[in-house]
Amino acid sequence: MNSPAADVVRLLTVRGETLAVAESLTGGLVAAEITAAPGASKAFRGSVTAYATELKHELLGVDGTLLAQRGAVDPQVAAQMAVGVRRALGADWGIATTGVAGPEPQDGKPVGTVFVAVDGPLGADSGSAGGGKVEALRLNGDRAEIRMESVRSVLALLLKELASEQSGNELAQDTEQNGGF
Repeated sequence: MNSPAADVVRLLTVRGETLAVAESLTGGLVAAEITAAPGASKAFRGSVTAYATELKHELLGVDGTLLAQRGAVDPQVAAQMAVGVRRALGADWGIATTGVAGPEPQDGKPVGTVFVAVDGPLGADSGSAGGGKVEALRLNGDRAEIRMESVRSVLALLLKELASEQSGNELAQDTEQNGGF
């Protein structure tokens, strides 16, 4: 069975598309997971770990007023991080994580509050509205568990988006490449 990161790399490679990652609470874990997958260099452009709030604005273009009013743990911040990293690194897809891993609450948000986001190409002929999606998570566990579940969740969200945009031809190519039926 493939890992979610390997599935992401495989699907992006079949499609000839690329990925960039913006991380906060995961601190590089998403990028590490992706680069551990064989063939990652064919699809992975790079990542920005914007742990400090001001870097979300300075490096990823997240709206400064939004950050000042709502803090870094916010669904719109996650969405803007995904858009920003996609633009900054010239990728077809951008994914982002922001949240509170603990041990203390942040910006008035309890430990385990996480937002993951994906931003992709506008699919004019794919039947998709394109653009971005954000998922709100309320995770339990210690700091390490919250961070790892955030990695899993952002990759699952990207896989869902990739699968919903995948055409029949790409599915056939993918099955053929993997010796499937």
